[in-house]
Amino acid sequence: MTIFAEGNAMDNAENEISTEDLRAALTELGTYIDITEEDLTKIFAIALRHAKERLLKKIPVKDVMTRNVVAVESDLNLDAVAELLSKHRVSGLPVVDAGNHVIGIITEADILAMGCKERKHTFADVFKLLVGEAPPKCKHGSKVKAIMTSPAITIRPDEDTREAAQILDEKKIKRLPVVDDEGKLIGIISRADIVGMMGKK
Repeated sequence: MTIFAEGNAMDNAENEISTEDLRAALTELGTYIDITEEDLTKIFAIALRHAKERLLKKIPVKDVMTRNVVAVESDLNLDAVAELLSKHRVSGLPVVDAGNHVIGIITEADILAMGCKERKHTFADVFKLLVGEAPPKCKHGSKVKAIMTSPAITIRPDEDTREAAQILDEKKIKRLPVVDDEGKLIGIISRADIVGMMGKK
């Protein structure tokens, strides 16, 4: 009899547990255990199923997101935005309208692009394109609405946290505003939030 335990770090050959392995493990214990190899195999299979169910359990975004979100409106001066980014030690902020609907996002990269000069693409820019990152584009203006990224990529609170992680990875972004059915800001989920959740498992 052979049992396979699936895992990311090891392939099936390394995860294969045979009856001989179980017998060797019992022998190594050096003490009497009133359990048959068949029972031990069943216990292992059941424990493995429970572990997989636990790891695959859906964790909604609302259980991981940060609820106290600092947001800005589109008419805010960029100096004020830079001050908020520094004060709260974040690299981006959601942009909302008067009704708290998310209409965009502004990041440190957007502000840094204010100081760049129009230029031809360098080898570094070409490399960034090859690995899925866009080279910085020069932006001009003194208000959030002039340089913010819009529309913002958002996620709903009942979505799976794994979905949020996939979006963050595919879009090469660090955070996702969480919105309700009306598109109003109710939280934000970041890479740090997801890493913190994984550390608590």
